[in-house]
Amino acid sequence: MFNRLKHRTAEPELMDDLSIGGPELREALRHLRRLNRIFHAALPILYGVSQLWIQANKPKSFSILDVGCGSGDVNRRLLKWADSNRIDLAITLVDITEEACEEAKRIFYHEPRVQVMRGNLFELPEKTADIVTGTQFLHHFTDGELPQTVSSMLKASRWGIVINDIHRNWIPWVAVWLTSRIVSRNRYIRHDGPLSVAKGFQSSDWQHLRQSLGITRFTYSWIPLFRYAVVIGKDRL
Repeated sequence: MFNRLKHRTAEPELMDDLSIGGPELREALRHLRRLNRIFHAALPILYGVSQLWIQANKPKSFSILDVGCGSGDVNRRLLKWADSNRIDLAITLVDITEEACEEAKRIFYHEPRVQVMRGNLFELPEKTADIVTGTQFLHHFTDGELPQTVSSMLKASRWGIVINDIHRNWIPWVAVWLTSRIVSRNRYIRHDGPLSVAKGFQSSDWQHLRQSLGITRFTYSWIPLFRYAVVIGKDRL
């Protein structure tokens, strides 16, 4: 198994099949929130957003668009950060599935700073938000699809984008395989959890993507626990 982690697998996740879903997918999204808390999934997004905010001279208000948001739960940490820095932050959560949008609306029902909309990244207007983020979103795309996906995120942003995704390594694969079976019996979680690690990234993948895009303001950092924060700024800043 571990030899397979040398390269990204192209095997699709169950969540990639939009013909299925329903209550089982909603349950998976709830259990995924638990895994996100265990593995500190919000840290890379917080790191990347703060970097772009600093580069933009720390404005007192700005907007974020989270694509492929799922439940959008990692944005809770951003809201707390905004409160501590007295920032007027507006967040729009976008997902292609009805189930994810319903879960996100339920979580942020009493939060006026967060709006939820069903939509497709590739159909978003230009400069929709200051920062576009994607948490555990990019690994759903093949290597050949990555440049277009990142370019679409950049197009929808004014300042730049933050990508939060998984480090492809045997340690997180084992950790996710075990944890997913401890916290859930859901078919999505048990199948897609370890597979998402196999679809994740290593340093060489980010270097290749940077070369493919021809972008200079492209940095990536390893963040505990076994994640990458990729920050791509627009040259106009």
